[in-house]
Amino acid sequence: MSFALTLKTRLFDRTTNESLMLRYAHSGDRALLSKLYDTCGNDLYHFVLTLSDPTLAKDICQKTWLKVIEKKHLYQRSGQFKAWLFTLARNQLIDEFRRNKHNGDDIEQLVDLEQNIEFSLDDEGVSAVFDYALLSLAFEQREAFCLQQEGFTLQDIASITHSPIETIKSRLRYAKDNMRKVLNKHCGEQND
Repeated sequence: MSFALTLKTRLFDRTTNESLMLRYAHSGDRALLSKLYDTCGNDLYHFVLTLSDPTLAKDICQKTWLKVIEKKHLYQRSGQFKAWLFTLARNQLIDEFRRNKHNGDDIEQLVDLEQNIEFSLDDEGVSAVFDYALLSLAFEQREAFCLQQEGFTLQDIASITHSPIETIKSRLRYAKDNMRKVLNKHCGEQND
């Protein structure tokens, strides 16, 4: 049975992100890197965008893909490629925050969003309230919440953020509680 499983894996496991990255690490074939970019590029950008502004998100994504090229030999198949990619991006983002003390932009975005929240329950109004609720979270809570929304397990999130699983559980609980409060406050006002 293990032979059949191995054979099946060899025949059909050619398009997973993990197998693409392993093949890219060994060959350096840019077509494989292009496939990885096509499958993971948008998710990476949206994740970084939830933690920063659009300009910084583009910059961090570009630096992350350059790290993938530079560090391809360090990739291990021990986990998801996407988790490794997001870890590289997170490290780039944290370095940028440390270098430029960048978190002041969050406050400006919060003020702008709060002023622009229209008190209607149409899709655009709910989206603005959700964006405001997400941005109002502490960085660590927002990061854990967004990683969970990307489909990562608690173990993956702990690995990406270099935090214990219990800490991740707490961050997620606080993030959901805080978002619920903001959403109830702003959407609840619609019903009064």
